[in-house]
Amino acid sequence: MRVLVTGASGQLADAVLRAFADCDVIAHPRATLDVTDSDAVGRAVDQAAPALIINCAAFTRVDDAESRPADAFAVNAFAVRTLARAAERRGAALVHYGSDFVFAGLDGPEAEPYDESAAPSPRSVYAASKLVGDWFALDYPRAYVLRVESLFGLPAEWNGRRGSLETIVAGLEAGREVPVFTDRVVSPSYVVDVAAATRHLVDAQAAAGLYHCVNSGRGTWYQVAGEVARLLGMAARLKPITTAETRLAAARPTFSALSNRKLAAAGFEMPAWQDALQRWLAARGSAPRAEAGTAI
Repeated sequence: MRVLVTGASGQLADAVLRAFADCDVIAHPRATLDVTDSDAVGRAVDQAAPALIINCAAFTRVDDAESRPADAFAVNAFAVRTLARAAERRGAALVHYGSDFVFAGLDGPEAEPYDESAAPSPRSVYAASKLVGDWFALDYPRAYVLRVESLFGLPAEWNGRRGSLETIVAGLEAGREVPVFTDRVVSPSYVVDVAAATRHLVDAQAAAGLYHCVNSGRGTWYQVAGEVARLLGMAARLKPITTAETRLAAARPTFSALSNRKLAAAGFEMPAWQDALQRWLAARGSAPRAEAGTAI
């Protein structure tokens, strides 16, 4: 199977490329394919003639999107429409990755995780751009949209932009006090597991459409950071903060837990986020030094 991957220099793309390593993969980082250039996208798709297009390109700078809405919508929405049209013209399937930010997330911590039928209510430019991208992708009957959340999985030697979990680990390993939210409930997503779920849906020829794809379970960022410290065998030097105490340009959902029930019904069970954390830390060279269930 020939696969074209866009946004191929990011952490999710790295995991996707590994998951599809046995395929004929054409990988395009932004340096070789700007997804906002519709003519360039058309040429790249025609030249590759893929059976599958996987879009890993995204404008992920949530706060910058508030002052750069045109850039956010160009990448997260209109580029997705371009890719969907190119996929339809070639008869290829399309995979696109959405975001938990499409939900307002004002529910209390005991609320039920959002499933695919939950009504979106974006509260930021970034969230709105991702929702429109979902809609553009889903207009194509052969598209899979996988909503992910709080992606993690960078190797230890990564020198690029870190996500929330990588920032927490870096701070703990450096012995710094790490500020973490106590009022944001999340379901982190290990890129290795997201890529494996993607491969399963494609190989199983599962019904196209919208899927939530996060590691199972949920916790506040404070709880997640505490588990990281436990697995590292380090003192949890954490500074509890709330979203109200911060001056972030973009609103964050305080409840972002997603349900994987539809993905499980399609034959893929996402492991718990605690299990994913342990596997990631071991793979990156930060082998866990505390046994499961051992208090720090």
